[in-house]
Amino acid sequence: MNMFERKVEILLKKAGIQINGSNAWDVRINDSSIYRDVFVKGSLGLGDGYSAGKWDVEQIDVFFEKVLQTDITHSLNLLDIVQALRNTIVNTQAGRRAFQVGHKHYDLGNDMYSLMLGESMGYSNGMYLNASDNLTKAQYNKFDALCKKLKLKPGMKVLEIGAGWGTFARHAAKNYGVEVVGLTVSKEQKKFAEERCKGLPAKFLLVDYRELDDKYTHYFDRVVSIEMVEAVGKKNLKKYFMTVENALNSKGLFGMQAIVGTGKDDAFLSTRIFPNGHVPSIESLTKATAGLLRVKQWESFGTDYDKTLLAWDSNFKKNWSKISKLANDHGELLYDEQFYRMWRYYLLCCAATFRVGRNDVAQIVMSKCNSLSGLK
Repeated sequence: MNMFERKVEILLKKAGIQINGSNAWDVRINDSSIYRDVFVKGSLGLGDGYSAGKWDVEQIDVFFEKVLQTDITHSLNLLDIVQALRNTIVNTQAGRRAFQVGHKHYDLGNDMYSLMLGESMGYSNGMYLNASDNLTKAQYNKFDALCKKLKLKPGMKVLEIGAGWGTFARHAAKNYGVEVVGLTVSKEQKKFAEERCKGLPAKFLLVDYRELDDKYTHYFDRVVSIEMVEAVGKKNLKKYFMTVENALNSKGLFGMQAIVGTGKDDAFLSTRIFPNGHVPSIESLTKATAGLLRVKQWESFGTDYDKTLLAWDSNFKKNWSKISKLANDHGELLYDEQFYRMWRYYLLCCAATFRVGRNDVAQIVMSKCNSLSGLK
């Protein structure tokens, strides 16, 4: 047993996890190089190692639940520290980089996402209001809760920063009579959203939020952003909220659904899944909104993300036989076994972070600092 192997064994034992044990959360080692990968590359080494089949665990989410509760991750974060420093020094969302997440993540394919997300195409935390709520109901609960918090009324002009596949825009336009302008950096999402909202007062622009046309200055009654702030990047939070404030009229309101965490970056998630992504802390949001926007309402429902992510994983696993046969225009298969392992690893390790409270989600309503919105 080498030094790396011994160190990993000791750390995992603290979390109640055995190497090659019999419990569903115990790990099975298929390639001993994973031990060194973990110490040299941190979470990136751990995630890449799982994707490549270097190690296995029957219940990924329970494995991470135990690891996070014991907080042994600080001993396995060499590359995570480097990633955090990089995101502090370098503007990882500058220029063309802003479109990287759209190309690498959201342009993976509408067919794949449809099979994973279901009818709502909601790719953010659902709101489970009743025990009987399924994934689709939880997604529409979330959209409607934000509409009601913002007191949408017919004729209002709404900007959605990060329009996804157009479901919020469709829901708001159809049920509340508002006009929506949606921004996206994904060509595939734009195409899907335009088809989904055909015949409704909703249009979608393939543009980075920082490049919003000046004609929209103080134009909107409401601005909405559902789990898009995580793609903004640490160095751009102030600019993001300045864009929101500049787009709102004097009586306007901003409704944001956001994941909030420790403010520390995970090298695997911000490299393999959400390029250049950064989950902000409450403190960083407070600092970035200072002098621009004032919080009026805050509702947390982070535990629902555990259910949401497990539902996505269930759909992804159940439909893998269909997803694995999806091909591009040249007949080349789009998703292989390594992608399957990487994607389930991503979904289930994230579920664990919400289960143990490492991350949270909130719907937040803000007004301009000198607001005439009347919202108390």
